[in-house]
Amino acid sequence: MKASRVAVVSFPGNNCEVESLRAIKNAGMEAVYFRWNDDHAKLKDIDGYFIPGGFSYEDRGRSGMVAARDPLMKFLSDEAAKGKTIIGNCNGAQTLVESGLIPLDRGLHMSLARNAIEENGTWTGVGFLNEWVWIKPSDRSRCATSDWNGVMHLPIAHGEGRFTTRDPDLIKELKKNKQIAFEYCDENGNVSTDPIVTPNGSMFAIAGICNPAGNVVALMPHPERTPNGAPYFAALKRWIEKGKKPSSPGSTYEWKWEVPGREAKDVEIFIDTIITNNEEHTVEQAAHRIAPKLSLKQWKYITLGSGSHESVLKQLGHFNPNKERAYVRLKGTLHRWNNEAKKIEPLTEDQVQELFSGISLLRRDIPDTGAPAFGKGSETGICYTCRNVTEKDLKKSALLEVFANPHASTLERMSDL
Repeated sequence: MKASRVAVVSFPGNNCEVESLRAIKNAGMEAVYFRWNDDHAKLKDIDGYFIPGGFSYEDRGRSGMVAARDPLMKFLSDEAAKGKTIIGNCNGAQTLVESGLIPLDRGLHMSLARNAIEENGTWTGVGFLNEWVWIKPSDRSRCATSDWNGVMHLPIAHGEGRFTTRDPDLIKELKKNKQIAFEYCDENGNVSTDPIVTPNGSMFAIAGICNPAGNVVALMPHPERTPNGAPYFAALKRWIEKGKKPSSPGSTYEWKWEVPGREAKDVEIFIDTIITNNEEHTVEQAAHRIAPKLSLKQWKYITLGSGSHESVLKQLGHFNPNKERAYVRLKGTLHRWNNEAKKIEPLTEDQVQELFSGISLLRRDIPDTGAPAFGKGSETGICYTCRNVTEKDLKKSALLEVFANPHASTLERMSDL
């Protein structure tokens, strides 16, 4: 029998291609390396696709957001509809979730959010995790990579691996369809959301999810990095050899965006970069697919519940004057921070217009794990000032989802700056 051919799809910033190619080859399949901008004609005889881990586009905006909006993902979506397998590990999983292929084949229904754990009602960000975990399949026959017994000991290496959603009906659907394909567990197979077992805070101890048909799989741990993961790829080989079954898309429900207004706070800090802000530029380019003329300015945002702006801007850990500029809005009036004099100075009306004209949207993550560093009642986020964009475009879900994933963040329209 001719070996099944699996393409490892590489976006700029991925870094697990070698391990993925090796694991596919070791399982008895032919591994094909494919760059994101190669000719799609090279994929005409491909049986399945593997999107590896890493940091595509440096995780700008959020992990997987930019890659998910690449034209290649439309091609992969069409391939999945034909029944071909699409497997995404770590950053590949993030890309599949952002593209909508996971969990329901289309539409943004979930997020792989920043790692955070909840204890006694308080959320704590745990940052980038580089450790080993145990996982197990919930049902051996459920998806393309689940046909193995027992538990699997695998490494994780991610900063945004927390499966979460704000749609309670989705969770019911996933459980009903057994789409929670892989769960975190202890070495004895006991599933738990305890941080010792599920260190990233993923809801219901979710380690991996499949689409309704089972041919698209998103998994956060790395089976390709260890011989322990061999059964994962052996299962993939068996699934492909059984033959393709056309996939039927799941729910077509679209999340209803709400972008409420936000009144000015007493003390608000806006931090800009002196050097080129690559993230700002990349998010702008992603937004151009929906609003081609949009011009974007990105700010780091802090509002204080107590304390003074001086206490923040004098600390190098919060503000680096060698690379950043700061502006302070006090009770609605904007000022520039003079770092040499360690005080604020007034801005002229022309300066305010040059810096802040446009429509400003504030993204705040849920939970806001950055806020505690600034004291009780403080808030942090990313402010996007949008120019050359219509109100009609700003109401489009596709554009708003470039700025924020609604299952992990909120968007608010700020009062005029």
